[in-house]
Amino acid sequence: MIKQRRSIRRYQTKPVPKEIVQKVLEAATWAPSAHNSQPWQFIILEDRQIKRNLTEQMSEAWASDLANNNQSIDAKKRKEKTEQFTNAPVLILVCLTPEGLKKFSDKTQQSIERDLAIESLGACIQNLLLATHATGLGACWYCAPAFCKELVQKILKIPKSVEPHAFITLGYPDEVPTISPRKKESTYYFVNFWGNTTGQL
Repeated sequence: MIKQRRSIRRYQTKPVPKEIVQKVLEAATWAPSAHNSQPWQFIILEDRQIKRNLTEQMSEAWASDLANNNQSIDAKKRKEKTEQFTNAPVLILVCLTPEGLKKFSDKTQQSIERDLAIESLGACIQNLLLATHATGLGACWYCAPAFCKELVQKILKIPKSVEPHAFITLGYPDEVPTISPRKKESTYYFVNFWGNTTGQL
């Protein structure tokens, strides 16, 4: 199942039953998390106008950021990205929440705790993607919200303590993507107790 999963960017217009959405989200919450913090929250977007309004404003922010760095993006590509989010039957916004995280007076320790929470969020998303594939649906992971967190919070009226980090588009696939190549050379090594490598896999 892991090898068969693909990132799906085009979907049928067929609606996704709410019980399936609930099923894959439940699977996501069974991911391991540092200190069992379970630092995730999900916002489900299905209304087409809300999705369009949100993603169009995100697109404007994206173009502005690129311009500030002497880069640009053509209007066609911006439209394609907006349509990918708008046309997906279900758009899941995955957020990081501080609830459950340990509190430290030391700033370094607190920063590490945050790193662990973000790692946990990645495990949660991977569970979600695999569960979606297992149900016969398709999904794709986008990190766009992480680049404009405050804008997303403002538009969706999300509390400042809840950080938008990723979009997951979800629906019935309308494409069969090719297999993405993997690195041919292994990067795994056996290492003994004293730190000496014993050969590459």
